[in-house]
Amino acid sequence: MTGTLKRRILLADDQPDVVRLLAAALTEAGYEVITAADGAEAVRRWREINGGDLAILDILMPSKDGLETIIELRTHSPGVPIIAMSGGGSNDRLDILGDAKMLGAILTIRKPFHSEELLALVTEALLNAY
Repeated sequence: MTGTLKRRILLADDQPDVVRLLAAALTEAGYEVITAADGAEAVRRWREINGGDLAILDILMPSKDGLETIIELRTHSPGVPIIAMSGGGSNDRLDILGDAKMLGAILTIRKPFHSEELLALVTEALLNAY
């Protein structure tokens, strides 16, 4: 279909291999993907593009973690759906993904996961966002 705008997704993760894999899967599924290596870059890019349709954020990132990033994105774009992802790392005993939901993430996913699982969450988030 010509003239159809692609849904724009911000993807932030400090692991380049994760970003490359997920960005490729999202792009192949027809989304426009804006990537960021940490929360500070994610917020900066979000403002530069004047927001988007969805944000997918890793929680454990340097410079600005995903929880701080959720708060800033919510300030800029209160209605944007956010998917939080985390492998837990050394904080596995804490409920980081639960905290992300309390701060405004509508869906969460625990690493590792298959790209198909994330694509299903993206579809769900975008359908329920509007």
